[in-house]
Amino acid sequence: MSPVPKRALIAITSYNGPFYPNGDPTGLFYSEALHPFNVLTEAGFTVDLASETGTYGMDPHSLQAPFVNEADLKIYNNPEAEFTKKLANLNKASDLNPADYGLFFASAGHATLFDYPKAKALIAIAEDVWARGGVVSSVCHGPAILPYIMDKQTGKSIIYGKKVTGFTDEGEVELGLMDKMNELDLVPISKAAKEAGATYLKPEGPFDDYSITDGRLVTGTNPASAHSTAVKAVAAFDSL
Repeated sequence: MSPVPKRALIAITSYNGPFYPNGDPTGLFYSEALHPFNVLTEAGFTVDLASETGTYGMDPHSLQAPFVNEADLKIYNNPEAEFTKKLANLNKASDLNPADYGLFFASAGHATLFDYPKAKALIAIAEDVWARGGVVSSVCHGPAILPYIMDKQTGKSIIYGKKVTGFTDEGEVELGLMDKMNELDLVPISKAAKEAGATYLKPEGPFDDYSITDGRLVTGTNPASAHSTAVKAVAAFDSL
């Protein structure tokens, strides 16, 4: 029996400004929240969604193939779907009680590079979950938050000395976004992880399904990894 509540918080980025070279905004990468939500609810978790500000915007690229499938779009277009309703009534992180949660999952989108490092309320919830022995997980660009989640016992990031993954530099180059990131002084996940004292691991191909568990820390590399990351997060929770 887990010592922490079987309730999960999926963090959503609140940034929705321009990012792509063509002027498109970045924001929530849809499947990277939906797929974990589906896995967690199917595993019996109560699941809440929250962003730092209580607002969000969608990354339009996340609603295009190959990043969504027919089942994803059916939920997206259904206002009565549970995930759709929760997204429409998004929580503000500072309004939540951290003690309610036993699992924290940081969903993604390039937008997280803008707001997660300074998302104090989301970080505080994750720190509380970690301090009580819960699971912290993230996927793709979601690990942008991990260096700032402190272990209250060590005073260092929870990823210090641990193995993590996240979106690869090769993936940024393949998408044609590395120059834009450099222009905006956005820190790639690989660099952020290494600077926090973590060992950064990556798959052979930047869009391969790849996720890893290191104790109570579970991370995934890209949109294709959102499901497997959540499955491993549930397994880590069940082993508490």
